[in-house]
Amino acid sequence: MKLDRAFVYGLTACILLVSAPHAAYMPIWVSTLCTILLTWRLYLNFTAAALPPRWLLLGTTSGGIAGILITFHTLFGREAGVALLILLSSFKLLELRSKRDATVLIYLATFIIITNFFNSQSIPTALYMLVTLLVIIATWVQMNTGTLALKPRIHIAASLLLQAIPLTLLLFILFPRIQGPLWGMPQSNYSRSGLSDSMSPGSLSNLSLSQEVAFRVDFEGTPPPREMMYWRGPVLWDFDGIAWTRGNRVLSKIPQLDNLASAIDYIVTLEPHNKLWLFTLDIPTGISIPYNMTDDFQVQARESVSSRIRYKAHSQLGYRANAEELPYQLKRALTLPGNLNPQARKLAAEWRQSLPGDEAIIRTAITRYNRENFVYTLEPPLLGINGIDEFLFETHQGFCEHYASSFVFLMRAAGIPARVVTGYQGGEYNQEGGYSIVRQSDAHAWAEVWLDQRGWIRIDPTAAIAPERVQNGLSAAVPDSPALPFLARTQTRWLLKFRLNLDLLNHQWNQWVLGYNTERQFAFLRRMGMDDVTWQKMAINLMIGVGILLGLIALVLLRKLYTKQTDKTQVLYLKFCKKMAKVGLLRAAHEGPQSFAARAVQSKPQLAEGINEITSHYLAIRYVSLQQKERLSALRKAVAAFRV
Repeated sequence: MKLDRAFVYGLTACILLVSAPHAAYMPIWVSTLCTILLTWRLYLNFTAAALPPRWLLLGTTSGGIAGILITFHTLFGREAGVALLILLSSFKLLELRSKRDATVLIYLATFIIITNFFNSQSIPTALYMLVTLLVIIATWVQMNTGTLALKPRIHIAASLLLQAIPLTLLLFILFPRIQGPLWGMPQSNYSRSGLSDSMSPGSLSNLSLSQEVAFRVDFEGTPPPREMMYWRGPVLWDFDGIAWTRGNRVLSKIPQLDNLASAIDYIVTLEPHNKLWLFTLDIPTGISIPYNMTDDFQVQARESVSSRIRYKAHSQLGYRANAEELPYQLKRALTLPGNLNPQARKLAAEWRQSLPGDEAIIRTAITRYNRENFVYTLEPPLLGINGIDEFLFETHQGFCEHYASSFVFLMRAAGIPARVVTGYQGGEYNQEGGYSIVRQSDAHAWAEVWLDQRGWIRIDPTAAIAPERVQNGLSAAVPDSPALPFLARTQTRWLLKFRLNLDLLNHQWNQWVLGYNTERQFAFLRRMGMDDVTWQKMAINLMIGVGILLGLIALVLLRKLYTKQTDKTQVLYLKFCKKMAKVGLLRAAHEGPQSFAARAVQSKPQLAEGINEITSHYLAIRYVSLQQKERLSALRKAVAAFRV
């Protein structure tokens, strides 16, 4: 069978559409080679040139497989398997000679669609794949119907997709949920959170340029004021002069909270970041999923967060944390590196000698930030080896990590135990959906100091420099900064409403489609009246539902077989025959129109004109078919006017 040129173009488009989204995730040489192969096939189809010989295809295909093996060190697994599948599909186009080859390619294209959801499961991806599936089905229809025009092919393909929607919904609702990532494959080993277990100058300011969602929060009751929303993440203890790190973690004691007040409950929907930490309001007392609590009140998952998770959390906004800290921890919270930043050390020593106590030193440090023209900026100047001194005494320009880092350094130099806490601060309330959105641009760093009998206390020096940052967000603190993304700088009402509605749509998609796990499935089925949900009952209901749906679809598709077609011409002629029967002239079953008309005229000559006119119109419609609409109208009038 010789394949039509248009069909080959359509088949090439199918492979291109299913492969294109993978270009950002595959090695560059794979994407380049596939582009060359698809372009080559289009050229051969356009020029009607002969396909390459099999020995050449075999050699290049073997080379491509070897390249996959060298790049991924395996031919199995998600990334290697997808790259190999796309590469082989591109090679298959170059040996496309028969309908059997075309069928294989259509099956491959349909299968590759699924693999696109490994990288993204968003609404745009789903819509793109739906359009791609429509193109594949239309190409399949063309293969089986030959020269059918484009519009009818699209119509047939769309009809097939629409017929599949009810069955798809039923399978989605009742098919057992599979725990874990898609196909049980691990997610990619890259962090989309950006919040790491270390902090250096510029790390958080760069992260704050991103408008990606870190997590969303549904509060049970009234949300707390924005200035109280500190989402606790990694706690950093060790400083080498440039970067703060968590250091070696030693669980020295179980964290203790006293004087608990202002309890709050909420639900967090956390985006994957491939780290262990779970974000909670200061200070957490527990969450609904398995977790570990470190001695510095950091909540960690048992495994890396490689897929979107949802958990309930309980926090105390008023607290006294570890009022009796271990000497080891206090010593660790006083450690400073070498002889770096001598000016800051000297200033802290003067405070210790001249001020009456720790609280006075803290107030003096905050007052210094407030009164000495410090600037909150997303584009601070670069700092050298004595970065703390340069920031405090020369540049006076920095982001939250500069203020938290310098403050903790001053406290330690003055003999006050202190540490850096990173996480997020605030959140944008979505009135359309009744939840808060915490973005990467809300990334923040603050300090904690330990005071005798009071324990660890949060101090945010950024609030002294830019209170707008804590109260209204980053865009309020640096509204004119060109470094901010366009959407963060633009706060027009219609654009803000559009953003919030779009996020609400994504949130609902995440909750009810991507987040439709076993718990949600069982809860939904119980609300639908299915008590004591078991896999056996679900399987029975699924089979019954599929059977009913298929039966209904079959009835709709086959309804024309049972629909009696109305012949308007015959109806009118039979009406004429009934009128003749009233005067005793019954038309015999074997009697044709002309024979019946001749007998009727002989019997009733006074009716000859009407009989001949009706018979003439009927025969013209039945056997001549010229001007059928006009003839049918004339027949209708003649029958109506006929009187016996």
